[in-house]
Amino acid sequence: MKLSPTARKWVRGIVDYGGLAAFVAGYFTSRDMVQATWWLVGGSALALVVGLVFERRIAPFPLIAGGAALVFGGLTLFFHDVRFVKMKPTVMNTIFGAVLLGGLVMRKNPLKLLLGDAVKMPDEGWRRLTLNYGLFFLVLAGLNEAVWRTQPDDIWVVFRFPGLLILSVLFSFAQVPLMMKYAKTDEPPPPHVE
Repeated sequence: MKLSPTARKWVRGIVDYGGLAAFVAGYFTSRDMVQATWWLVGGSALALVVGLVFERRIAPFPLIAGGAALVFGGLTLFFHDVRFVKMKPTVMNTIFGAVLLGGLVMRKNPLKLLLGDAVKMPDEGWRRLTLNYGLFFLVLAGLNEAVWRTQPDDIWVVFRFPGLLILSVLFSFAQVPLMMKYAKTDEPPPPHVE
């Protein structure tokens, strides 16, 4: 099915954020975390189906996020314990951070593998960007732990979405100068001389 660019953006938004948006709507409709988790599981499953139907594929990141929502949401529903759904961002961000930093330790560059065709930078730029994102994901994991353990559900739900999304967008914008510094060159920039 051929989609217009505008329709493609809508489909991509549904695939990327449909489950989270359903969770927030479910929570603020019912004020019940277990009930909202049903919305999360249903919204995540529906978002994956929409991606498969309209894009004829499921992109890796929505698959990982949707799969994690189904697993942690399923655990929450099975055990009637909302801690599982609250721990999902901690677990996922810790895994992302560990994969990125572990890749650097093994002299691999996971971000370059994912984005190498879209962004041209020398290895030093990729190393710095990967380090920044790896540490950022670990900070998000710690922040999620602090918020869900100390704040009421209303605060955590808004922190979860759109709060984490806003923090991620701001952090990504903060990385633009680093990317521009290294962009379109195979050599690192000359050292700063005073």
